[in-house]
Amino acid sequence: MIYASAFNSVNMHYLMGGLGITIAVSIISIVISFIVGTILGVILFEEVPYFSRTVQFIVNTIRNLPLLLLIFFTYFAMPKLGVELNAFTATVFAMPVFESTMVSQIIRGGLLSVGAGQIEGALSTGMTKFQTLWYILLPQALKNSIPPLISQFISLVKDTSLATAIVLTEMMFRSQVIYGQNPNYMIPMFAIVTALYFVVNYSLSLLSKWFERRLATS
Repeated sequence: MIYASAFNSVNMHYLMGGLGITIAVSIISIVISFIVGTILGVILFEEVPYFSRTVQFIVNTIRNLPLLLLIFFTYFAMPKLGVELNAFTATVFAMPVFESTMVSQIIRGGLLSVGAGQIEGALSTGMTKFQTLWYILLPQALKNSIPPLISQFISLVKDTSLATAIVLTEMMFRSQVIYGQNPNYMIPMFAIVTALYFVVNYSLSLLSKWFERRLATS
């Protein structure tokens, strides 16, 4: 009975608001990370003299830093540089910066998985390097990259909970507020937050399988 009272309408409405923020942060971060990460992956694959090495250095530096450090830097240090960001904006800035470096490695790996013979064949037919990349390499690379991309985006969704450290009122933060008012609500809150994360991430997995089936029949 004590646990059941945790699921009252006020608590659930408050928690669902946090879920909305979690999903919003996740969607924005996924979209930006995918776009920027794909561009970075192409740059790394093409091995543009000097430029690709510079990008590789930046990517390797960022991807070996803790995400929480980037969130802290964006929220606490950037105001010292004259850039004031609220918790939501700081999170959707820091997370894509970190995640796009991870995506870039996945896309680069996908591009490398395409046989060199296909590149040579496309160029021999008169296609430009850009056309070969756009019409031949990227479609296959993206298809090959779907499973690791979805795994990375699932990690991204879970990592949104790190933003509780800068008081972003996402789902995990709001669950803490609820059981902070009544310690008896801790187990129910952990249970429902676990269930909600599972639903969101399992939905991403199903979406991945749907994309794979569509691409397999196209």
